[in-house]
Amino acid sequence: MNTADLGLPVEVPSTALFTDQYELTMLQAALKAGTAERRSVFEVFTRRLPHGRRYGVVAGTGRVLDAVTNFRFDAAMLAFLGERGIVDEPTLKWLADYRFQGDIWGYPEGEVYFPGSPLLRVEGSFAECVLLETVILSILNHDSAIAAAASRMSSAAGGRPLIEMGARRTHELAAVAAARAAYVGGFATTSDLAAGFRYGIPTVGTSAHAFTLLHDQERDAFRAQVDALGADTTLLVDTYDVAEAVRTAVEVAGPGLGAVRIDSGDLLLVAHRVRQQLDDLGATDTRIVVTSDLDEYAIASLAAAPVDAYGVGTQLVTGSGHPTCSMVYKLVARAESADPAAELVPVAKKSSGGKTSIGGRKWAARRLDKYGVAEAEVVGTGAVPDELADRQLLVELVKGGEVVAREPLDAARERHIAARGNLPLSATQLSRGEPVIPTEYLNVPSGS
Repeated sequence: MNTADLGLPVEVPSTALFTDQYELTMLQAALKAGTAERRSVFEVFTRRLPHGRRYGVVAGTGRVLDAVTNFRFDAAMLAFLGERGIVDEPTLKWLADYRFQGDIWGYPEGEVYFPGSPLLRVEGSFAECVLLETVILSILNHDSAIAAAASRMSSAAGGRPLIEMGARRTHELAAVAAARAAYVGGFATTSDLAAGFRYGIPTVGTSAHAFTLLHDQERDAFRAQVDALGADTTLLVDTYDVAEAVRTAVEVAGPGLGAVRIDSGDLLLVAHRVRQQLDDLGATDTRIVVTSDLDEYAIASLAAAPVDAYGVGTQLVTGSGHPTCSMVYKLVARAESADPAAELVPVAKKSSGGKTSIGGRKWAARRLDKYGVAEAEVVGTGAVPDELADRQLLVELVKGGEVVAREPLDAARERHIAARGNLPLSATQLSRGEPVIPTEYLNVPSGS
């Protein structure tokens, strides 16, 4: 049961100061100018994928919903803002009553995305939407980067389970978010208990080298672990001599030994030798788990090895070289007045430095070929063509300030497997390449 994504059991603290100062100073200026209540549309997108990546993965949506729900300014926060002179008294009074009352649409969590995909669309007054920029981007950029790395690793693993074990390689709170994103991207379990408690992710773990070193003999360590955890435990066999450790492990636990873990050396060679030794000792069902600074390339190189599971840490929680997705949060349309009936006008930044945006409130759909395989990401404004009506990607997440799309984390995980499976086969290649499908634009404002 994924309790947190259903609203239980941990209260998320206020996210109101997970923001940049200029969002509050813009608010103050807009309030004074009388433009703060103009209806506005902001969109999250990325102009490009990380170099060489063929698709992105949406992750963190559930955390964004928590963050928006808990975006509240308490008395201590307001005092801090006032004492520092960050905003004036009228702005502080406005912030004291802040509750997001707008609408949010977005790609559902676990979906894949491409350059220009409108991943999240936030609609409401300028004042209420502009404040959410930093917290939304910090969540989506981090979690989507981890999920993309996890997806590549799970694809390379070819159905063998993956264990997330990167908590010690990143910030303690980022570790929990990383475990969640990794689960969305295809990992089966995590070693991080906070992630298990917060999100219901299955947790695993047995022992480190320190436990073996604690004992006078390796046999003593194995005996203690088996006595405590049962013969189905995983014994770490590379503290001293691997072959001797495997022999001792089977002697202690019997042929029903659950698994052995290898954390160093030539993993391809050692895995073959260990498999042969286990089989010769009658432990034919004992699994082999490998760890040791793995990434998607190392996992792919072990495809022919008799490996049953992989444990991944550093490379996963750092996005395997791409710790962010370069997503941005841009105003794409706004009303000409505060009148609720005022028409939305497309707006966009113009730049010669590769940072242009496309104005207008956008929809997105994925066009399939005759075989049911994705062939283009179609992004447009105005009416959706009839042939794409049932292929639209954005779903309603928040309506009138109320979250309407909470779901178990397993739903996002399953969605990702399906979405990745609908991409061309080249999506799973680890070699560098362009996005696996192009982004096409329909009816976008001229000059965008």
